[in-house]
Amino acid sequence: MAKYLGPVCKLCRREGEKLFLKGEKCFTSQCPMERHPYPPGEHGRMARFGRRRESDYAKQLRAKQRARRIYGVLERQFRRYYKAALQRRGMTGLNLLQILESRLDNVVYRLGFARSRAEARLLVTHGHFTVNGRRVDVPSMLLRPGDVVGIRPESRRRSYFKNTLPEWAEKQTPPAWLNRDLNDFTGRVERMPERGEIDSNINEQLIVEYYSR
Repeated sequence: MAKYLGPVCKLCRREGEKLFLKGEKCFTSQCPMERHPYPPGEHGRMARFGRRRESDYAKQLRAKQRARRIYGVLERQFRRYYKAALQRRGMTGLNLLQILESRLDNVVYRLGFARSRAEARLLVTHGHFTVNGRRVDVPSMLLRPGDVVGIRPESRRRSYFKNTLPEWAEKQTPPAWLNRDLNDFTGRVERMPERGEIDSNINEQLIVEYYSR
């Protein structure tokens, strides 16, 4: 299973905005975007004082890279999602975002059962979650309306799920397309998300233009 292993805070600095890849740290003064609000690298500081006008291709590339990094998906898999979105009825850009949102690791994060998508991916990989009562360990599993995500009974005895998770989950409000029950820590996918319920910083039209070149 391929994944990005480099420093994730550099990804936020490269995109020029917080992508909230580190969970709680992103909300504190320790976030590198607060201390170094410019692109990484030797010439990063100079980028603050004037940058060339971006070409259409550069804008499309940045939109695609931003979406990939938010969801923690590598290029090969992201391209497969785009091809799957093309085959569905409706708008390709919205279809792509709905595919990304329906990933199991993203649903776990949206439900408040993890502090970041990276943490959700790790917890799923270690087999702490079930889908419709069956243990799963594939973060990229795509969920459908009616699927129920829960925490394994054996995992609930661990300190993270007993102490850390409840405090974090209570502060998080899941989107309307998910129905969460904090009493038994389960969540149900009621429907596919609408565009207004998905990150507004993602420009799906530019992504479609990038792959349509």
